[in-house]
Amino acid sequence: MAKLQAIRGMNDILPAQTSTWQVLEAAFHRVVNRFGYQEIRFPVLEQTQLFKRSIGEVTDIVEKEMYSFEDKGGERLTLRPEATAGIVRAAISNGMLRGARHKLWCVGPMFRHEKPQKGRFRQFHQIDVEAIGFAGPDIDAELIALSNAFWQRLGLTRVALQINSLGTAEARRAYRAQLTDYFRVHYDTLDEDSRRRLEGNPLRILDSKNPAMQSMIAAAPTLPDYLDPESKDHFAELRAMLDSLGIAYTVNPRLVRGLDYYSRTVFEWVTDALGAQDAVCSGGRYDGLISQLGGEATPAIGFAMGVERVVALI
Repeated sequence: MAKLQAIRGMNDILPAQTSTWQVLEAAFHRVVNRFGYQEIRFPVLEQTQLFKRSIGEVTDIVEKEMYSFEDKGGERLTLRPEATAGIVRAAISNGMLRGARHKLWCVGPMFRHEKPQKGRFRQFHQIDVEAIGFAGPDIDAELIALSNAFWQRLGLTRVALQINSLGTAEARRAYRAQLTDYFRVHYDTLDEDSRRRLEGNPLRILDSKNPAMQSMIAAAPTLPDYLDPESKDHFAELRAMLDSLGIAYTVNPRLVRGLDYYSRTVFEWVTDALGAQDAVCSGGRYDGLISQLGGEATPAIGFAMGVERVVALI
């Protein structure tokens, strides 16, 4: 009889390891409570259409990584690959919006069919924090300050903050057109994956780690040159707030984030301690997502933190 094994990329967390997880979770609870956020819990299974409409059909997650299946009733379901879409769906379906503001958090397993490697698993855990109903840059600064307080609570110093602004959907469309034209000129330099992304999601080419493409990508048009005036002001105010809080950051014009729903502020905490998987916390604004999923137009921002990667840092 064949020996039973855990599914590849889905790991057991044994008693010798759980003490580190408990330290992390206790530190997070203290910080998030101090900032006034409340816990929300929601199913690990959602309708597949939720993620297609929120994340975007021309993304690696939807195209290649989701665990989707048809249940016995013929409904198409997916194990959640990230938390934001589920939280937004819960807010809409439970009537939580209607002009209200919410500061929410959750922690739990997510699922993506990726190639397992250090810091990247098929079942992984995320801490997720969302602020719904807040439009100003002050809440952007608050979420970054919350994550910074968490690093301080854990005594982690090998993390660095990168920020950028994606502007409005209209500004991004203008930039995307210019970027597409640029990459078409350099089509022969693009690898197979980038050629596939060219028509559907050219901004994702900027994330490529292919060494042969780096000089070409470095010379591509940059998003800040296409920002609308309102987004420029929003970003300038955010930077001023971070400066006043003493939170160091780098503006990275190539930081675009992999999900279609982001707008304006995006940020990422990275580390040099984990090799290729350098991002430990990523987030940004998604002001258009709630109306896109059928709710009232509501501004929002959030971040997700990879628990396994933070545990590795600890």
